[in-house]
Amino acid sequence: MAQRPARAWKATAGSAATVIAGLALVVGAATPGQAVPAAATARAHSVPNCGAAATAPMAAATRTTTAAGTKTAPPTSFTGHPAMAATGTAAQKLSYSLAPEAPIGLWSSSNVTLRTPVSKGTVRLDVTTQGFISASLLIQRYDEKSHRWVDLDVQHGGTETPDKGRFTFPLSSAANPGHPATVALRVKAIDRPGRLTVTASIDDGHGHTYGAPTRSAVVDRPTTTVTGWPAGAGLVRGGAAKEFDLTVKNTTKRAYPDLNAAYFAYGQNSERAVVPKDLVLQQYVPGHGWQRVSLVPGGCDPGMSAALIPTAKTPLAPGATAVYRMRLAVAGDAPVVDVEAGVSVGTGDTSLDYQTLPFKIRAK
Repeated sequence: MAQRPARAWKATAGSAATVIAGLALVVGAATPGQAVPAAATARAHSVPNCGAAATAPMAAATRTTTAAGTKTAPPTSFTGHPAMAATGTAAQKLSYSLAPEAPIGLWSSSNVTLRTPVSKGTVRLDVTTQGFISASLLIQRYDEKSHRWVDLDVQHGGTETPDKGRFTFPLSSAANPGHPATVALRVKAIDRPGRLTVTASIDDGHGHTYGAPTRSAVVDRPTTTVTGWPAGAGLVRGGAAKEFDLTVKNTTKRAYPDLNAAYFAYGQNSERAVVPKDLVLQQYVPGHGWQRVSLVPGGCDPGMSAALIPTAKTPLAPGATAVYRMRLAVAGDAPVVDVEAGVSVGTGDTSLDYQTLPFKIRAK
């Protein structure tokens, strides 16, 4: 599996920008080929890559499934045997279907249907992305023998064509127009909103290639907004807390299960770094009032993060809204320093979005 090319903005561990890369700590993102365990009451916290370069925006959407060719169990949205209904018409030797919407972090249905005999054939999906790189796209097929979802073989374009990808898998079948053969597929985007276009074809192993009409899908995500936190915000040591809200609205047409949100912060001057005891983060929970939310140090990096308390029903239905009402205060002995901070929103182990909320800690 080719790794995603790094974007331009990079920062070494220990710098202020590393806290944004620390979004991976909050939502449990991992590098390709690494599995991420989920905690019972909070998202998994991976240790920062101490002393190595970290890519800040990219870390918020790092691939979280296993490496290409490995087998993974069906998720809850695809329990049991997937739908295997044939697509296309009897006149099409190869047909391809793709759901019109592919919300970030969710598996979306797809399939190919063959209506001609193929011996040692290869199905090819040529992908073009807009708004995100093709290496952040996952495509799997359902294996009838093992009853597992399996990653397709994949090749991505280089730095000159990061929006191009080619996904392939072998297929042999005695299919004909009266007895089509269908392979269930599923697609997941884990980076940014945009558009996905897929052209399917098959090489039958005997010098013939059959194509299917191109299909497209909109890649979208819930919208996130923050209110009550002005630019240039400042907090006085031992002073009053500042209230602010994070609102997540599901503007997609799919329900979002396992929605999670988090707060992160990093600050350091010549004397010392900001540590969890320096910040008092609280969240308002209906029926329970204001609750202290524990900030967790970020391993070797002086940054910290906190998993916010869920406030909405699961899953978050289309059109539904989740509001996280918070307030932040600074302890009396905290260092006077500029703090890089913010909030992130994710589903499972995939980050959907983040917003930075920097502030200054003042002596008075």
